[in-house]
Amino acid sequence: MKIKDFAGKITFITGGSSGIGLACAELLAARGADVAIFARGQEQLDKAIAQIERNRVTQKQRFLGMMLDVSRRDQVEDVLNRTVADLGVPDILINSAGISFPQRFEDIPYVKFEEIVHINLHGTWNTVSILLPYMKNHGGYIVNVSSVAGYIGVYGLSAYSASKFAVIGFSEALRSELKPLNISVSVLCPPDVDTPMLERSNKIKPEETKAISSSASLLKPIDVAREVVAGMGKGQFLILPGSGTKYTHFMKRLFPGLVQSIIDSQIRKVTQKS
Repeated sequence: MKIKDFAGKITFITGGSSGIGLACAELLAARGADVAIFARGQEQLDKAIAQIERNRVTQKQRFLGMMLDVSRRDQVEDVLNRTVADLGVPDILINSAGISFPQRFEDIPYVKFEEIVHINLHGTWNTVSILLPYMKNHGGYIVNVSSVAGYIGVYGLSAYSASKFAVIGFSEALRSELKPLNISVSVLCPPDVDTPMLERSNKIKPEETKAISSSASLLKPIDVAREVVAGMGKGQFLILPGSGTKYTHFMKRLFPGLVQSIIDSQIRKVTQKS
């Protein structure tokens, strides 16, 4: 299934109050879609809905902001069922809720690892499992957000990479199962994006992690959102925003040893300085 015309399409976006999720919500609203966003903070949700409203193209469009912690299964079931009752069955689900805690493995508390996996992986599983019984009756599109760190294990991102590698594996399996039901699945793998999450992460990153990410391009959320919309229009499984991301993925697939040696060299330089 490919989606080129988004007018009237009902879209659910987790993590929709900021970053990539909000940019997708604004862009799809500008394409005529009805949009429901989900996030943990009501104040941020209210601000986000006001931004999304400014992109409407018809008065018939509907926008909702719902408080939701995707890691809590009971809450996901309650909130999503109520949203379907209010807005209708989603044509598009974008799983953009996610957190990171860039630290060396030994400095990541187990409770923080649990939180990262519960939000990034369990949260994606939860929303899909609750909405699939609705979506399978009329088809749809699911976009799960992973990361470049979902196919390259990065120094300082052991917990985050573990969760995002899992999202890619989950999405690949899901793609095969849902294709006969006319439900497409894509997985988005952005590099660093100028979001509040990155801003928080940069304050605590190990120097080695900063050195590795310094060589990568920094994208704006709207640029990533445009790639998501374009990817759905093509029915593209792996969405890699930016030329640098595509090049990195190509190199990792064909020359993994070379990619690792470059990363090792960047880490070595930081270690020698310290």
